[in-house]
Amino acid sequence: MSQIALPLQTGPGAGPARIVVGSANRAVFDALTAPAGWPYRTALLAGPPRSGKSLVARWFAEQGLGEAIDSADRLDETELFHRWNRAQESSTALLLVADRYDWTIGLPDLASRLGAALHLEIGVPDDEMVAALIAAHAEQRGLLLGEGALSYLAPRIERSFSGIERLVEAIDRLSLERKAPATLSIWRDALASVMGAEQPRLL
Repeated sequence: MSQIALPLQTGPGAGPARIVVGSANRAVFDALTAPAGWPYRTALLAGPPRSGKSLVARWFAEQGLGEAIDSADRLDETELFHRWNRAQESSTALLLVADRYDWTIGLPDLASRLGAALHLEIGVPDDEMVAALIAAHAEQRGLLLGEGALSYLAPRIERSFSGIERLVEAIDRLSLERKAPATLSIWRDALASVMGAEQPRLL
């Protein structure tokens, strides 16, 4: 398990943004480091909400690996086609980020070109990555989790990036409201608040 720190803040008082590299995105990073092998030097990156797609695109561009276009599925198709052509003319790798890579494209020329691109997708984190994500979110908030927090929380929270982020937010909020350190009672209540009517993976 590793982390990539980015030189940007995500909010007032927040620490540097970090990308946790693990089971869900390791193959993505392996592919991003070798853009010369992409079909037409173009790749489409998709993934679930809050999975760090925009941060990955920022990292890709800052490393000088190529151009990154975030929310490509919401960009005007003609403009996107022109940017694809410019990237081809300059032999620049182009990373397009979208919520899903099979969005409906009305412009036939653009659809055919993006259909031939390399498709990358951030998947579901395993328990080891879930624990690392909890720790990274807590560190960014300056939240001290009590001993045993990761081994207790990781198997019980849903394996989703947004769910993990909501859990750490809930722990932080409850700790501040109660003016108490984040220990077992707060972990339990935070889990209950984010899981709702769903049963935790472990009782």
